[in-house]
Amino acid sequence: MRHSHYILAFFFTLILTTQARHHHHTKHKHSSHSNNNDNNSNNQSYPPSPSPSSGISVPPVAAPGGYDNEAPSPSPSDDDGSEIFDVRTFGAIGDGIADDTNSFKMAWDSACQSESAINVVLVPRGFSFMVQSTIFTGPCQGGLVLKVDGTLMPPDGPESWPNNTSRRQWLVFYRINNMSLQGSGVIDGRGQNWWDLPCKPHKGPNGTTLPGPCDSPVALRFFMSSNLSVQGLRIKNSPQFHFRFDGCKSVRVDSIFITSPALSPNTDGIHIENTNDVRIYNSVISNGDDCVSIGTGCYDVEIKNITCGPSHGISIGSLGNHNSRACVSNITVRESTIKGSDNGVRIKTWQGGSGSVSKVTFSKIHMESVRNPIIIDQFYCLSKDCSNKSSAVFVSDIVYSNIKGTYDIRHPPMRFACSDSVPCTNLTLSDIELLPAQGDLFNDPFCWNAYGNSETLTIPPVSCLIEGLPQSLPGNDLSRC
Repeated sequence: MRHSHYILAFFFTLILTTQARHHHHTKHKHSSHSNNNDNNSNNQSYPPSPSPSSGISVPPVAAPGGYDNEAPSPSPSDDDGSEIFDVRTFGAIGDGIADDTNSFKMAWDSACQSESAINVVLVPRGFSFMVQSTIFTGPCQGGLVLKVDGTLMPPDGPESWPNNTSRRQWLVFYRINNMSLQGSGVIDGRGQNWWDLPCKPHKGPNGTTLPGPCDSPVALRFFMSSNLSVQGLRIKNSPQFHFRFDGCKSVRVDSIFITSPALSPNTDGIHIENTNDVRIYNSVISNGDDCVSIGTGCYDVEIKNITCGPSHGISIGSLGNHNSRACVSNITVRESTIKGSDNGVRIKTWQGGSGSVSKVTFSKIHMESVRNPIIIDQFYCLSKDCSNKSSAVFVSDIVYSNIKGTYDIRHPPMRFACSDSVPCTNLTLSDIELLPAQGDLFNDPFCWNAYGNSETLTIPPVSCLIEGLPQSLPGNDLSRC
């Protein structure tokens, strides 16, 4: 009998001990989240200096059961030898409300300073993380992967945007070499309240554009970086451009989905500027502006297997604004579909600019109900009071091959509106077949000061191109590029 009393006492003691351990561990976890939440809400996020960040110590994590043993590593290794930096380990909440900016910055800095070959900043699935405007800087010790499997979002509109952070950009990656942005999650730009600003170009029947603050953030900007890869992501509803690459080299974009409403202003899918060695493949883009826009200083760019639209098409430009010099060359757009868009493949320049666009090929492109399938516009202007100027960006050596489909009958299927003083030269057309989306009436192509030829019969026939070359060419402008 006494022996049975000992047994009951043993089990009673064991139950109390287990409950005490569980209570202590749970309390510690909640305390950590609360402290991080308080810190994030009381301290506004300032963009870090564009130099390598100093070391940041990671707060210790309680051992299972609440014992004061050595804290486990916050960055376990994956099977492929990479090191994982889960933003939750650094205090991120992921409820879509709490400010997780500082946790993301700590995770980034720790991964950037790691000497492992590949370091993965993990944004886990099942969570929504709100992050303020932030600059993630390099260079880093090893390769870096930002793996977005959950949802990543900025503050919701200009009223929620902190006054002391930039309104022109959200997430910036600066001086990074060998970085991959990938994952199965979503980046949600929450752009609606930005698009509704009174200064935006509303397109309703009674729409107006009013004066006032109009800066809107680019969602993702890569600046002065190289060996970049973006793959598999979904990004939607950016306040302005979804992606922007400035001063970058060796960029690979593959299998991404970009969506925003057709009337969302200035929401270019991918914009590149002063960037070379670019490959954009196998992606779907629908938005309120250009699917892809190519600015000055870009060369060696290939765009392939893109489904674009509704949108403003795939554009080179606009170039030469404010009498600036622009240089673009070696651009290829091929094996793509453009549908329900204002433009198909477009080159647009302002009067008064200089420089050149040369060695451009558009081939194997299918058009579906596109308003201006093929267009060169050297009189690009956003208002009705742009004055005529004598200088222009020189457009030459442009190839249009195997472009077929349908166009909106309210506009000509081909429009070559070249500068009065600097004509377009060496425009080459072959295997062009563009039919009206409705009815049987064909619109004639339009040409103005455009030199070139058709190597095959085209539908509709293009008889307005001027054969040969003009008597004088702007050789100096071309040579400077």
